Amino acid sequence: MEFYKPSISATLPVMKTILVLGAGRSSSSLIAYLLEVAAQFSWKVMVADYSLEAAKLRIGNSTHGVAMMFDIEHEENSRNTMASADLVISLLPPHFHPVVARHCLNLGKHLITASYVADEMKGLDEEARSKGLLFLNECGLDPGIDHMSAKQIIDSIHEQGGKIISFESFTGGLIAPETNPENPWRYKFTWNPRNVVMAGQSTAKFLQEGKVKYIPYQQLFKRISHVSVPGYGAFEGYANRDSLKYIETYQLKGIQTMLRGTLRNHGFCPTWDILVQLGCCDDSYIIDGIASMTHRDFLDVFLEGSKIEATEDKIIRQFGLAADGPEMKRLTWSGFFTDEKIGLVKGTPAQVLEHILNKRWALASNDKDMIVMIHRFVADFHGKSKTIQSSLVVKGEDAVYTAMAKTVGLPMGIAAKLLLQDKIKIKGVVIPTESELYKPILEELKTLGVEMMEH
Repeated sequence: MEFYKPSISATLPVMKTILVLGAGRSSSSLIAYLLEVAAQFSWKVMVADYSLEAAKLRIGNSTHGVAMMFDIEHEENSRNTMASADLVISLLPPHFHPVVARHCLNLGKHLITASYVADEMKGLDEEARSKGLLFLNECGLDPGIDHMSAKQIIDSIHEQGGKIISFESFTGGLIAPETNPENPWRYKFTWNPRNVVMAGQSTAKFLQEGKVKYIPYQQLFKRISHVSVPGYGAFEGYANRDSLKYIETYQLKGIQTMLRGTLRNHGFCPTWDILVQLGCCDDSYIIDGIASMTHRDFLDVFLEGSKIEATEDKIIRQFGLAADGPEMKRLTWSGFFTDEKIGLVKGTPAQVLEHILNKRWALASNDKDMIVMIHRFVADFHGKSKTIQSSLVVKGEDAVYTAMAKTVGLPMGIAAKLLLQDKIKIKGVVIPTESELYKPILEELKTLGVEMMEH
């Protein structure tokens, strides 16, 4: 395997260089934006991925881009690649971000990610500040645009002398209404499928009317909120893991209700709950005999009853479903009751579930996804209560330039441009909740078709 080795000329400060680590499904809009910016300012964009072909595909015919092979676990390759950049944007899996960050500290490079700030990353704050570096995290969609748009409203309310009593925020990556109309789930994988299957595995914690509330994973998809988005109808919302930590982040001391959650189309949660209750989302053990199993066999290993009873009948009996009801229609459409071989040699329940669903839930080339976000505030203005609602809906172009890629990638791209233009002065490990960051990013996002509408 041959890795990129920078020449002496490549390290000279003749132009500013942005390094993007990762060329996966969420990188398309980010890299396209950066290549346009690079053409405008005579910068260079390096796209590094374990698959050189994937990196080349993202660069296309641009003369301002360079594709290279990259392996974060190859220390010399990682160091050499990052040494030739002014700024690193990491789209690698989150557990690699601290590794990237340490290289950036040693080499004196800025870093941007769309991932949550892990404790290990947070621990690098003081050193990053002392070296004059910005490590900007949570600058994608959720987390990212949710932080920025919420904080803009929060700051505006506070500036008007208001006090926020309640804040609820929901975001969902869905499919557009015109996409795959026969799909009864109204859902496909628009981001990492494993993350979708594993989402919500821990207990959700939030604040409701001044009291801390908990929802264990086994109850998560039973206790749903009904959320209406103007112009797009009703959705189901379920609570995210820990909403309480954002009380301090958003400066909402004294707030009575604080809830962050995920949106799905009507009917998704009750059907997904069946898979949760069966144990299909468990990732803690390997199922025996997967190589010879069919889709039907997979569900059957979790069900009570004799082998002469049909899998469908067992599920109907165990969960009290109607044979022609919506839950059975979704499970049937997904292929769970077919005799098709699973196609894996081994796997955990979660891995098998992801594999089966991906056969029907993978985006087709002409499919369009849709991002839906909504904030709901209740604020007190000198004794008068006011409700403020702000929503965002973005549709993708196709299976490559998705709404997910656009909303995750563009905020990072804009932040990178601002940083290299020396328009961002803040340093250390931060998220974009300061006006210095959120104002210019949200302003440019509007020009790119990503705009919150206030109601």
